[in-house]
Formats: sequence, structure tokens, C-alpha cells
Amino acid sequence: MNTNPISILVIDGDAVSRNYLTVMLRKSGYAVLLAPLGREGLISAWKDRPDIVVLDPELPDVPGLEILTRLRQDRRTSKIPVVALSSRQDSQDKNALLSAGCNDYLTKSSQALSQLLELIPRLLREESIIHGKRGILEVFLSAKGGTGTSSLCANIAMCLGHEKIETRVAVMDLVLPIGSIADIVGYTYKMNLVTVAKESPVLTTAAYFKDNLPRVPNWYFHLLAGSPDPESANQLEVNRLDGIVNAIIESYDYVLVDLGRGLSRISLPIIQKADAVVLVVGSDLSTAILTRTVWEYLKSQGIDQKRLYPLQNRAVGLEGLTKSELEKMTGTQIRLTLPYMSGNVTVANNRHEPLISKFPNDSSTFTLKEAANQIAELGQHSHTW
Repeated sequence: MNTNPISILVIDGDAVSRNYLTVMLRKSGYAVLLAPLGREGLISAWKDRPDIVVLDPELPDVPGLEILTRLRQDRRTSKIPVVALSSRQDSQDKNALLSAGCNDYLTKSSQALSQLLELIPRLLREESIIHGKRGILEVFLSAKGGTGTSSLCANIAMCLGHEKIETRVAVMDLVLPIGSIADIVGYTYKMNLVTVAKESPVLTTAAYFKDNLPRVPNWYFHLLAGSPDPESANQLEVNRLDGIVNAIIESYDYVLVDLGRGLSRISLPIIQKADAVVLVVGSDLSTAILTRTVWEYLKSQGIDQKRLYPLQNRAVGLEGLTKSELEKMTGTQIRLTLPYMSGNVTVANNRHEPLISKFPNDSSTFTLKEAANQIAELGQHSHTW
């Protein structure tokens, strides 16, 4: 068993602040790495691979936003949690850092240390770091609605659970303001994303989700349903999402997250830590144009093309752009094209049945299974980097 303490890199130009953090973090059992300059912090992060970075955005040599961007764009550090600890109460700076992938933003104060010490276990999930437990995370998103993203997420999860019977598969519906997978699978339980986010982090551990996340009958996976309505979505405690995702990753072999077209500062950190990013592409011109824009943005945020799985879904008919035309317009290679399934998807969804159960001999079902296997292989490969 690896008993090495969790390492924290402190990048802070203020000697008093740096020394105080060092003493208190070491008292809490953490190993501390120090960097008084941004350039030194980058070198240490890439070389030493700390478990977390505490970054003062006001550095004497390099702006904190640039440091964060470079950390997120490098594969070695793209998934390392970063906490900004700033002496400034500037909402513009805060929003810029959070949008660039910072996990949290704290202001230096008498409460800052206790806030940081409470935050660290939630970001890292200590048990997962020490024992190396982490499931494969696959996110599903699209640049435009109407591409069948939620249905694909649910049915590919079904394929994984059905074909890999000894694995534990979980689905998270993070589509806002209204989740859609519950209606597809016939989910009737009260637990959902909003109710879970209201619970104390002390309660919602990996063990909690392993024992309590509802298993959907006939679908071979466990589901954390999305918000049931816009009013509930307004009550969602967004700062709890990262901890919930981490806890579920610790307790399941595969975790599939449906983001719909919800690309935002809320979903970006989840995309950045994903082992496979399934980008669902429709065959119409406007979706292709928007997909290219989304992909260019994801690249700027450190998403490696090796983790990307562009999936063409002919959800509305046979007409539209060809695979080669889509590849040229989106700037990326389509991994697989799902054939037009006519009314099969609507029939299956209305009956809350998986496609592979309702239409087991349909050619589209075999293609769906192939997509599930390819995405799983991509995630496994990325997981070992």
C-alpha cells in the first residue's frame, strides 16, 4: 500500500503567507512543496506532480490566470485540483479563474485556513488518492440540442452494464435546468442531484453512493437523476458537484455523465477530468458549425484530442452532411456513425426500455454496442496515462 502523504504545492509570492501555510498544512499531515514564483511553481507542478495546488493569483512574475491556464493545458497537470487563495476580493478575477478551470477561490482571511483544510479532502477524496481507486469517467455533451445525447448516454451505459456484467456502472444526469434521463428510463425514486447536493459532504461519501444510489430496473446501471424542474435547479448547490462526482467515481467502475449542451464553468472541470469525452454531433449544418466552436474551446482548455470521441448520430433522418463533410467542418475525426433509427428511439423511450432490449436484432443495436465498447476502451487507455 502506498502510504506517502498527500502533497500540496503552494505557489505564493508572500513569504509570511507561504510559511504560515507550510506550518499548518504539515501539522495536518500533508507534504508541502513551495514556490515563490509562478515559473518555479509550473516547473514543480510538472516535475513533482502534487496532489493539489494552492495558488496565489498575485505573483511577482507571471499572472495567476496564466499559471492556471498552462497547468490545465498540460496533460501532466490538467486534472490536478487548483485552489486560488487570494488577498483580493475581486469578483472579476474570481470568475476568470473559475472559468479557466480553478476548482475553488478563497480569500485570505482568518477563516481561510479552516476553509482550505475542509476543502482539500473534498477535492481529493483522500481514500481514492491513497489507494488509487478511481473509476473511468465518460462525459457526454453536444453543441446543440436535439442530437439525442441523453438517450445515447443512457443506452451506452446499458450496453456497458449488460456486456460487462461484473462491473458497476453509474450514470449522472447533470443537464440543467431539467434532467432528461429519468424520463427515458422510468426512474421513480426521490433521490436526485439537487437532494444529494443539499446533504452534508460528510454523508455523501463513496460508501454512501455505493450503497444508496438507486439501480434502475432492467437498465443495468445506477442513476443519480437530474433536477426534476427549473425551480429545483435554482436551489442546486453548485459547489458540491465536484465532490459528488469524485465520490461516485470512487465507488463505480464506469461513471457516465450526461451534460447535454451544458458547456459552462460548472461542467468544464468535469470535462477536464474525464477519461473519455463523447461529443455527439448531428448531421445538420448549424450543429456542425457549433461543434467546431465547442471543440476549439475544449482544446484551449487542455482537452487532449486522444480523449475525444466524436460520435455522429443521425437522430432526425438520413439527410444532412456526410461523415467526411462533418469531419472537415468540425475539425476532428468522427469515430463512429450511428445509423438513423427511424421511430425506434421514440418507441423505446416511451416504454422506458433500452434499445438493445426492445430491438435486439436491429443493425443500429449492434452499432450502439460497438460505440459502447470503443468508448470504454478509450476511457481505459486514457485512465492509464
